[in-house]
Amino acid sequence: MDLRAHTRAYAEKDNRLAFANYLGTFAAYFGSLYFAIVYVNLWYVLVPAAVVHAFSAVRLYVLQHDMGHHSLFKTRRQNEIGGHIVSPFTFAPHEVMKQNHNAHHSYVGNLDHRETTEIHTMTLREWNEAGTWDRLVYRLYRNPFVLIPAGALFTYFIRYRWPKNTMKFGPVGVILHNVSIVCVMGILYMLAGWTGILVWFGASMLGGMIGVFLVYLQHNFEDTYWDRRPDLDPQIAALQGSSCLDFGWFFDMAVAWITLHDIHHFNARIPCYKLRRCHYSLPEEVALRRIKFPEAVAALRLKLWDEEHNRLVPFPKNRPDMSAAAAV
Repeated sequence: MDLRAHTRAYAEKDNRLAFANYLGTFAAYFGSLYFAIVYVNLWYVLVPAAVVHAFSAVRLYVLQHDMGHHSLFKTRRQNEIGGHIVSPFTFAPHEVMKQNHNAHHSYVGNLDHRETTEIHTMTLREWNEAGTWDRLVYRLYRNPFVLIPAGALFTYFIRYRWPKNTMKFGPVGVILHNVSIVCVMGILYMLAGWTGILVWFGASMLGGMIGVFLVYLQHNFEDTYWDRRPDLDPQIAALQGSSCLDFGWFFDMAVAWITLHDIHHFNARIPCYKLRRCHYSLPEEVALRRIKFPEAVAALRLKLWDEEHNRLVPFPKNRPDMSAAAAV
């Protein structure tokens, strides 16, 4: 089967679906924030409203990600304007985020360019050769109880205030982005005081944790793909090195179909609202991997890339005697 031709058939943009997703997500975002603030003293309203707001924030980020690929709306201008408008609510400056993410697509699965990945992965050999301090830091970094909350806090609320490659792709845009976030906070404070700020921050933090969890699962699972050039195959890296999370239709819709990450990496021109149809219309002989929720949770224990066996593995129980190995 010509997989490239199959995916191209789903790459045409539909502005009706694009605007429905864009405006509908904003409606859910602001509506849920309103209910969370107004009914902050009623936990049975606050909790579901905060969860809806968190998923709406994730959805806005995924839509911005699509606009960075110019794959949500029909024209480049529409995508650029839409991406900048949404950026204060995703905490991600549009231009720099777009350029950094495009680099990630260019080097996905490339062991020699792991600096472009969202979550750093050491190889088993690097782990065995690392000192005590480096191993401790990496253990803490890859612990899900650190990685998910601390990763969300650091990435969306700290790192994105001046992300990597800012000087290369536009410091003015980042500064204006940060000013726009302060303006949004000012408006929210005038309307709802510190309660509004704290509810917004708390629900956004939850959205950030959902985002980090999804980012982890997109490329960190047992039989993912890593290699070095000249053996690296970009098509295998896109399909085998990116996951399809099979958590059901409703979850796919709630996160704007970013769960269909294998097809997205294979052809980033497909708009998010067509990814599910593209993936599930593949014939049976094209056996793309689908990860259920229990396996996704179990993948959190996988930390190191084993180059010899081509799979992601947990931390080894015992550190090998490197001096003995060198003497052989």
